[in-house]
Amino acid sequence: MLAGRLMAKAKRQKTLTSLVLGVFCLASLGESFAATPLQVGGIIGGTVQNSFGVPQLGAIVQLYNRQERPVQRALTDAGGRFAFVGLVSDRYSLKVTMAAFFPAIEKDILIQPGTQSLLAVRLSSFFSTIQVSYPPLENGSLLTDDWKWVLRTATSTRPVMRFAGDLDTSQPTDASTRPSLFSETRGMLTVSAGEGGTTTGVANQADMGTAFALATSILGGNNFAVSGNLGYGSQTGVPATAFRTTYSRNMIGGSPQVSLTMRELFLPGRLAAAMAGSETALPMLRTFSGSFDDHTKISDDITLRYGVTMDNVVFLDRLNYMSPYARLTYDLGNGAELDVTFTSGNARPELAGDPVIDGDLQQDLNALGLFPRISVVNSRTQVQRGDEYEATYSRKVGSRTYSATVDHESVTNSALSVLGPVGGIAGVDILPDIFSNASILNAGKFQSWGYTGAITQKLGEHVSVTMMLGSEGALTIDNAPLVSGSPEELRTLLHEAQRHVATTRVDATVPWTKTHVVASYQWSDNDRWATPGNVYSTEPNRTMPGLNVCVHQPLPGFARRVEATADIRNMLAQGYLPVGMGSQQLILIETPRTLRGGLAFTF
Repeated sequence: MLAGRLMAKAKRQKTLTSLVLGVFCLASLGESFAATPLQVGGIIGGTVQNSFGVPQLGAIVQLYNRQERPVQRALTDAGGRFAFVGLVSDRYSLKVTMAAFFPAIEKDILIQPGTQSLLAVRLSSFFSTIQVSYPPLENGSLLTDDWKWVLRTATSTRPVMRFAGDLDTSQPTDASTRPSLFSETRGMLTVSAGEGGTTTGVANQADMGTAFALATSILGGNNFAVSGNLGYGSQTGVPATAFRTTYSRNMIGGSPQVSLTMRELFLPGRLAAAMAGSETALPMLRTFSGSFDDHTKISDDITLRYGVTMDNVVFLDRLNYMSPYARLTYDLGNGAELDVTFTSGNARPELAGDPVIDGDLQQDLNALGLFPRISVVNSRTQVQRGDEYEATYSRKVGSRTYSATVDHESVTNSALSVLGPVGGIAGVDILPDIFSNASILNAGKFQSWGYTGAITQKLGEHVSVTMMLGSEGALTIDNAPLVSGSPEELRTLLHEAQRHVATTRVDATVPWTKTHVVASYQWSDNDRWATPGNVYSTEPNRTMPGLNVCVHQPLPGFARRVEATADIRNMLAQGYLPVGMGSQQLILIETPRTLRGGLAFTF
């Protein structure tokens, strides 16, 4: 009996000891949990008001992730409030829509654990804006009494509403958070001069000129730009002017852009005398263009860029034509990419880019002064146009990039530059060149196939070298003397042919002077070519025939805001093809030699 009582007593003591230890353990765990702050997701919330500051009930607020896929959706309550809580770390986009108002969009809203983004949305029938601020979370509280009252009373929106705590939804009064009318304003002014108007094979540009561009953002995501160019041909005395306005808006899934461009110039007196009988009645070349451009993500890996341009050209006749384009980009992963491109009508240099172009303002200025290549057939005005089908595969492996391109090009009303003695070329189908002392012959239509393989190797941080091999189609001429020198006789000698080309390009920047130099040389297996090959290509590695050098030099003491430029095309004057005509000869110019220099001011 005694032994049994002792065992029971020991058992009760052991149980009591276990309970005491359990209590201490729970107390210790409670202290550790109390010492550890509660980890919460990020928060996006805010208020929606009209332009007069009146809260808007029932506005649709859609949240997107970085892949532009919908994540959450909410409706604003009677106070115009909305919120999304528990968001994982990422960059989000937000779109607010409501009947009778223009949508408001904000991109790249950064969310991290425990942070909140407060948005002040102003809806308007013309421009809608979103201002973002990042107030800190205070006291670790998740729901304020204000938000709890909304949850209890706004029953109609409760199923889709998500509210965050400690979110101050009052209208910000700090001047720094108020919408500004103009922001991100920037501008550029260039002054240039040269010898011989620049010819790209698809357009012409005056060899002297002053150009300006000004861009700004209006009330957030509305981008507006205006640019102009006042040019002058030193060889022909051709005054030229061009103006362009562009509007674009940042939106979920795209960034539509609309632009209007006007160009106008007087033609040389020798052309006026030939066509109008008097130099007092100078004919004018006028062009007016309206363009629409946009892009959209079809999936995570596929992006479509597309657009169309409507052109009106007035010179003796009035011509109207349309130039659509589309590019499909497929990200194959592991640094590989596939681009399939179609262009029709005008060339699209903005798709190819340029190694010496830096920024959208410079791209606008380079394209602004490019006039279409015009010619005459049976006394009727014609404009050179091209259809381009192109597929490019590229892959980046370390510091090396490989690319391969196949293309098919069809050119109509090909404008061929011809230089000859006065009176050596007869016929009504010869048009004096607008920007040089040469003449323009309509060479008709031709088609070509081509392919290019390229390897680009980066040599450190400041130098890259590109080697290209390929085959391209172009117009050549039979080695036979001309009898009459008429346009019809010249056209009978022209025909399509393939040529093999090899190109080397070096792109280098001198670190201590910031000098940027791009030099290229293209070699061909035959020198009897009347036109450059594949002029409508959008391949980034495409270069001009012959030796070309471009130098950009920031001037010291101006914080890179003043830059001197020099651009030399076809430095060795290659591709000047002589054609015998009795005791005289004509010269067909594949690519004219040009020299251009200037100063660029940015602010």
